[in-house]
Amino acid sequence: MEHLKPDEATRTEADGESMFFNVPLAPDIPIYATTAAYKKDPNPNKLHLGVGVYRTEEGNSHMPNVVRQVEKTLANDPYADKEYLPITGIPEFNRLSAEIIFGSDSPAIKESRVTTVQCVAGSGALSLGAKFLAKYNHQHVVYLPEPTYGNHFNLLSGSGLALKTYRYYDPKTRGLDFQGLLEDLDSASVGSVVVFHACGHNPTGVDPTCQQWEQIRQLVRLRRLFPFFDCAYQGLVSGSLDADGQSIRMFVRDGGECIVAQSYSKIMGLYGERVGSLSIVCKTADTARRVESQLKLIIRPLYSNPPIHGAAIVTGILKDRNLYKEWTAELKAMSDRLVKVRHQLYNALCERGTPGDWNHIIRQVGMYSFTGLNEEQVGFLTKEYHIYMSSDGRINLGGLSSNAVPYLADAIHAAVTRIN
Repeated sequence: MEHLKPDEATRTEADGESMFFNVPLAPDIPIYATTAAYKKDPNPNKLHLGVGVYRTEEGNSHMPNVVRQVEKTLANDPYADKEYLPITGIPEFNRLSAEIIFGSDSPAIKESRVTTVQCVAGSGALSLGAKFLAKYNHQHVVYLPEPTYGNHFNLLSGSGLALKTYRYYDPKTRGLDFQGLLEDLDSASVGSVVVFHACGHNPTGVDPTCQQWEQIRQLVRLRRLFPFFDCAYQGLVSGSLDADGQSIRMFVRDGGECIVAQSYSKIMGLYGERVGSLSIVCKTADTARRVESQLKLIIRPLYSNPPIHGAAIVTGILKDRNLYKEWTAELKAMSDRLVKVRHQLYNALCERGTPGDWNHIIRQVGMYSFTGLNEEQVGFLTKEYHIYMSSDGRINLGGLSSNAVPYLADAIHAAVTRIN
């Protein structure tokens, strides 16, 4: 093998050559580009309704009071340390997270058929679940709802899984295309993985009813498909952790298997702490034990073990009865505010006589509304009114204050009146 002499190596470096000369400039990631543009905008009336962050009426990122309480406790604990966690994270965090998802009385938990591991937020949980399925599920096809959370494609395809979509949103009714959903899943190959949003579908805000979920469950089990739930908004849709977890619990009560990726970003305001979990429900306790052993082998070369601080906060809240009660009460208040803002925006559009039927705004649920605005209308809102949002017309109602509703309604009215 020929080696460069020292002077040749120096000359190569001095000539400005790079090992990475062929690396192309990647396009901006839309949601982050929108945030950057918003921050640079000096307009005092600007609104940021793009990124999925729940904010206060003053526009600040909301952090539940109990989070601050537990952080103080952790900071003042003389016995706290920053030792490495186990590969699967804090055991108590995993146990309590599983109980939130499946219910503390879940037979699957009591029978030790659930393995739960701490992850780097919901995105990390989705990625870990995808890597596990790519390795151990014989069918490497994953069906995603159309549309879905934008990062789903990156997280799942990055593990080597082939992606397909199933019909979900009906732009004509701005509701669920239930018949299309059933037809597409009925034609899916046996063993295919199907991604479901547990509640508060992102980006549409359209969820199946309990009766529709039951029909979906029956079809999934009949066709021997594998359900993979993304659970990022539990408690923020109805105000109840139990009610928002029913879609998942239906699939667990029948004794079948499923995967759940869970995030605490929205429901505890821990966006930057990156706290989440991955739970896999198995047929037997022995299978769950073997599954966990393989998850450890996947985690080890990725990040070795998860971060401690955010998970310690979650654990401190979930294990204390009073803190848990205070947190769930605040979660209910957050959910109620989302409903209130929905009705305020709907009423404001009706009062202005804004062209079109805006009833879908109050039919949809959770943090988001798929407004029906097209890309040109969204561009108009940004240029003329300094309102920043997703180009597909999704708005984050968690970022909208009551005081700003009239301004947004004026902007939407102008957009749909001037631009078809």
